[in-house]
Amino acid sequence: MGNLDKFKEHVAQTSVNPIGLEISHAEGPFLYTTDGKRYVDFISGIAVSSLGHRHPKVIEAIKEQVDKHLHVMVYGEFIQKPQLEFAELLTSILPDGLDQVYFVNSGTEANEGALKLAKKHTGRSKLVAFKNSYHGDTHGSLSVTGRDVYRNPYLPLLPDIHFLDFNSDEGLDVIDDTTAAVILEPVQGEGGIIPSDKKWLKEIRKRCTESGALLIYDEIQSGFGRTGKMFAFEHYGIAPDILCLAKAMSGGMPMGAFVASKEIFEAFMFNPPLNHVTTFGGHPVSCAAALANLQELLSGDYLEKAKLIEKKTKEKLKGKGIIEVRGMGAMLGLQLESKELTQKVVEECFSLGILLGWTLHSDTLIRLAPPLIITEDQLNDVLTVILMSIEMNS
Repeated sequence: MGNLDKFKEHVAQTSVNPIGLEISHAEGPFLYTTDGKRYVDFISGIAVSSLGHRHPKVIEAIKEQVDKHLHVMVYGEFIQKPQLEFAELLTSILPDGLDQVYFVNSGTEANEGALKLAKKHTGRSKLVAFKNSYHGDTHGSLSVTGRDVYRNPYLPLLPDIHFLDFNSDEGLDVIDDTTAAVILEPVQGEGGIIPSDKKWLKEIRKRCTESGALLIYDEIQSGFGRTGKMFAFEHYGIAPDILCLAKAMSGGMPMGAFVASKEIFEAFMFNPPLNHVTTFGGHPVSCAAALANLQELLSGDYLEKAKLIEKKTKEKLKGKGIIEVRGMGAMLGLQLESKELTQKVVEECFSLGILLGWTLHSDTLIRLAPPLIITEDQLNDVLTVILMSIEMNS
């Protein structure tokens, strides 16, 4: 039995036909397989490896922490230097009111914690979310994910969820003094790489403030430089009450977090104490990696590189078969004219050593999320291949 057969036999599967690449190692923008092939990872492990694979600063920090200690206690009880230093640096670059961090292990856990925190702090139960959103696959996160095809197999989910149209003023009066929170992605990711409208987002913020509802931003995919700002909400100048983070936060290590004010987080301390806990959240190795990752992002020209990626991609990918390239920075979606063309382009680029993908909610949108360490020559080479494939198959 070959390794692919063993993989399908013993590792739980989420699709009938997984990609099935057998990875030997990864470095920078490249994945290398056991059969000697090299692939450009043009989706960064789905927006995770923004500094490429195995960035030297991240690897150094991991090795240094491994020699000190691994897990020593459940989250929140012991002072651990990597947690403290990363939380201090992260909150120093966020607006006032986002000054405490709760560390978890993944994006969906961040959203779960944020929803619980909002309900506990406000004493309310109603949640407002948006159609075509994606917040994760655990029960709470799935409850506020706006796509019935993923929700229906698991009904009943959380009650009192109200879905509105993204970027539409219709129905906003549902945000009232019975609402615990409004949760949204400043740039919808799986919904099709759709940025928020600034006027609409400002109105959401206004209604939350007036009603006492908390505004939660899910920046799990858009955070840490991917959009050309450290966080996507900075494009709008409209801050949330709770900020959810993961993916690119820790350079490839498993980690998530949600950030709020000290006042809001007090809800987790009382009635009863320890009413939201995690064993492995804030794992010291992940926090060490995250600290090195953020220090590198802040010291380099990565935000400018994200803007360059957007500029070059939108300039290059024009013509027959292409409807548009939309998004911000290196969080882009290439909308093609048909499902068939999209599949052909993804498959052909894959055969030529370029790993692309599509979003969960669209079969005509190709996800473009290259690592921010990609060189301009490498970027141009990939875009040339993508354009050639589109032109040949249109």
